[in-house]
Amino acid sequence: MKNENILKHKTKIHKEDRENLLKQKGCVLWFTGLSGSGKSTIASKIEYNLHKMEKLTYLMDGDNIRLGLNIDLDFSPESRNENIRRIGEVSLLFADCGIITLVSFISPYRAMRNSVREKIGQSFIEIFVKADINICRQRDPKGLYLKADKGEIDEFTGISAPYEEPLKPEIVLDTEKMSVDESVEKVIDYLKKGYFI
Repeated sequence: MKNENILKHKTKIHKEDRENLLKQKGCVLWFTGLSGSGKSTIASKIEYNLHKMEKLTYLMDGDNIRLGLNIDLDFSPESRNENIRRIGEVSLLFADCGIITLVSFISPYRAMRNSVREKIGQSFIEIFVKADINICRQRDPKGLYLKADKGEIDEFTGISAPYEEPLKPEIVLDTEKMSVDESVEKVIDYLKKGYFI
């Protein structure tokens, strides 16, 4: 709900000024996919490689954000939407700072991802980390699928809650066919071709 008494304060320094200072373009790399698809592993390696290239980055991981900023949210559809809305707002601020922002969230609902895309604009890069649910079950690094199968986790994406695949992501990383290094290289090449770095 918008309050008519709150007006946006204009500042003298703009996104382009910060980007020129950092010699990079602020953007949001939005990794979406099932639990166990490889989102966090790939995002972490990309952040590491960009840091070695002297690029300013920040990685926001779904679990870490739920331990702080979004600790009050559960996994109901309403809370999932609020989770993504909040992180979309934070991502916009980071991109406006000229930071290459990596967001690793399942973000299961297409409408919410599209809402974030509309807010961030051309700086939003959707990356679909694709893996069949059976492959994700086999990987199951946190043992979550096993718990979900036993009924110990409610609203688990892919089991008892839906996942809506992106229709037109900028990048698809098929982790059944691509190694972590190949996935990292594909994303960094995209950033170079788009003059983000």
